Amino acid sequence: MLKAGVLGAGHLGKIHLKLLQQSDAYELIGFYDANPKASEAIEKEFGYKSFPSMDALINACDMVDVVTPTIHHFECAKKVLEAGKHLFIEKPITHTVEEANIIRDLAKKHKVRGQVGQVERFNPAFMAVNHMIKNPMFIEAHRLAEFNPRGTDVSVVLDLMIHDIDAILSVVNSEVKEIHAGGVAVISETPDIANARIEFENGCVANLTASRISMKKMRKARFFQKDAYISVDFLEKKCEVVKMKDAPENPDDFAMILTNAEGVKKQIYFDNPEVDSNNAILDELESFANAINTDTTPVVSLGQGAEALRIAMKIIESFKTV
Repeated sequence: MLKAGVLGAGHLGKIHLKLLQQSDAYELIGFYDANPKASEAIEKEFGYKSFPSMDALINACDMVDVVTPTIHHFECAKKVLEAGKHLFIEKPITHTVEEANIIRDLAKKHKVRGQVGQVERFNPAFMAVNHMIKNPMFIEAHRLAEFNPRGTDVSVVLDLMIHDIDAILSVVNSEVKEIHAGGVAVISETPDIANARIEFENGCVANLTASRISMKKMRKARFFQKDAYISVDFLEKKCEVVKMKDAPENPDDFAMILTNAEGVKKQIYFDNPEVDSNNAILDELESFANAINTDTTPVVSLGQGAEALRIAMKIIESFKTV
């Protein structure tokens, strides 16, 4: 088993500690948090070993899980990689694109693995259909959340929209051509609601909306491609696939047939894959263990994390020109 430690024991850090302790792929060594009182309380309540310093924890581990506030990601990740340890780091990978590129290059230099915590890649609804998403030409995503002060240290783009940016980049095999976006700060000092239109070189267009001041939660994405429509509900963990094929000469009485303006008849049919229940955070952590043990590329590599951040920052920059 890989010896694992956690840097940062806040809300999400506690979840990671619990799952690493449960996992058969890791041996949880302990954690380090900059708040001594919080560390003492967590150690007392849960029994996790608290380390006196970041360096002490890193030296005791094979893999370090960074779950600190984003502003500290670069400092922590740099120490982990320079110590020759494998790195799991929560999204967004770092505070700036320059930092993300340095982290990516450090992992290569020290020949260690790194994965970014983009948990929606492991959402069972997305996993059930992502192999069916082939050459989408229009994508629409809505990610709405109720206001929570936790996470408002960054823009809603880095807090919420980056999940959809990463998912979309994973299925669109093309470079980004142009971005148009707008954002509004309502409660926070940074935008709380944002919309972005991403145009790709191959003609695909993605329209993304994210809000953290909504009355209800929503996490949905729809993918439109030739002869197919695929819907993913990340919140409810449901998916729907609607496909079209050339209509048979003698369709049965219950067949749904459409005729276009050119007189071509198409039959509509539904293909709703089975969605297996899972713990997405546990799955992403264990998939990283598998990548380390088999010396393969992680599902969400540091390079992919850096690219998602680059696009997110382009969206934020475009706010200033609106």
